[in-house]
Amino acid sequence: EVQLVESGGGLVQAGGSLRLSCAASGFTFDDYAIGWFRQAPGKEREGLSCISSSDGLTYYANSVAGRFTVSRDNAKNTVYLQMNSLKPEDTAVYYCAASPFHELTADGRFYAYWGQGTQVTVSS
Repeated sequence: EVQLVESGGGLVQAGGSLRLSCAASGFTFDDYAIGWFRQAPGKEREGLSCISSSDGLTYYANSVAGRFTVSRDNAKNTVYLQMNSLKPEDTAVYYCAASPFHELTADGRFYAYWGQGTQVTVSS
C-alpha cells in the first residue's frame, strides 16, 4: 500500500520556524520526485517546492523562495520542508506528493501519490 504521511505541522508565531516531514512507503522512493503543496481555505492548491529523485535538484515558488528549504533522505524514505520566517499568509494545510517524472514541476497533475496533509497555522 502506497503511503505518504506528513508530520510536523502546528501553531507557530509569525517569524517562527517549523520543519515538516513526509514519510513514504509502498513504492520505490528513489524513483520519485517529491513535491510540497499547500491549500488555504477558499484558495486553490499552490505548489511550493519539489526535489528530484536522486540528483538533488530543487524548485521553489516565488512565495517561499529564500524562506523554505526542501531536502530528502533516501535512506529513510523521507523528505523534509524546513520553513523559516513564517508569515500568517503561510497558514494552510500542507501536503507532500510523489511524481514519477524526472522534470521538476509544481503542477499537481503530474503527481501520482498524495499524503493526507498537515495543518500549519501562523499567528500574527
